[in-house]
Amino acid sequence: MAGLAVGHLVSEAGAGPGPDNSLLFDINGIAKAAPNWLDHAVEFIGEYGIVLGLAVLMVCAWWSVRKREDAPAAVAGLLWAPLAAGIALLVNIPIRDFVKRPRPFVDHTGLDVLVKGKTDYSFVSDHATLTMAIGVGLFVANRKYGLIGIGLAFLEGFCRVYMGVHYPTDVVGGLALGTAVALLLAPLAMMLLTPAMRFLAGSRAGWLVRSGGAVAPVVAAAGRPERPLPRDNDLAA
Repeated sequence: MAGLAVGHLVSEAGAGPGPDNSLLFDINGIAKAAPNWLDHAVEFIGEYGIVLGLAVLMVCAWWSVRKREDAPAAVAGLLWAPLAAGIALLVNIPIRDFVKRPRPFVDHTGLDVLVKGKTDYSFVSDHATLTMAIGVGLFVANRKYGLIGIGLAFLEGFCRVYMGVHYPTDVVGGLALGTAVALLLAPLAMMLLTPAMRFLAGSRAGWLVRSGGAVAPVVAAAGRPERPLPRDNDLAA
């Protein structure tokens, strides 16, 4: 009964007048007035382009953080980004089935829907959830790349509304869900992933973690380490 009640309230919010609907029609109205080439460009960007862009950003970040002294912890943070996205998408499955909010074009006529065939529920947006989880996960490892990723996540949210497949609150919910999963589970994830990356750094596959490959401690003549290994306590440097 609670699920039906929540779903009814969200559905009513999507069906009646209000800021959510006003913003939906304002943003989607841009698509109506835009040339076809721009609509096709936004359609590609919103469906695939930003996700591909985040993948490229992940590779660039990985190439960069391997040169840092705290490379194992930084690479662990990067590995957490796609894992956080996957967990967030799994968490979204029961949320969508619980709320059961129809897509905006189901309850509204006059929308310019750029992507046809969307039959699943609308709240929350999978694309917004995935991109924000990756963006925040990137931020854990590297602030510069993370801020770019978070910016791409906001752009993804705009595209989803522009395309007529999500309400603005669907996007806000997705951004919040991706952020919550990526941040709240980050300490546990880093506790598990960082030792694994340290182990990998000392193996033959160490190039995956450090730009110079496997690195052994520098040993002085007496057989003791000449200086302690660097600490991995500031990931978002």
